[in-house]
Amino acid sequence: QVQLVESGGGLVQPGGSLRLSCAASGIIFRFYAMGWYRQAPGKQRELVATITSGGSTNYADSVKGRFTISRDNAKNTVYLQMSSLKPDDTGVYYCNAILMSADYWGQGTQVTVSS
Repeated sequence: QVQLVESGGGLVQPGGSLRLSCAASGIIFRFYAMGWYRQAPGKQRELVATITSGGSTNYADSVKGRFTISRDNAKNTVYLQMSSLKPDDTGVYYCNAILMSADYWGQGTQVTVSS
């Protein structure tokens, strides 16, 4: 049974930092590409960052230089380190795992950036 569980969300002031974690089970983690998506009310879900099985990363233009995606294959976990947070970063952040036709999602963790 495949499960992705996000954690680390919360309320933070503009300019602050948060670190999100996504723990995976039920998959051979090291073979999967991993990603973080986010969605705000009234907006479509958008890709934030991806990391391949080999560790290659890509970022949305809106978060480049502020967010860092990483993975620890020994812990079956992918991370999203977020800094210099802005109110526009507010939303539900979702973890994604993909390999060929397999596509799995977590249930999300809320991030709110507000003063």
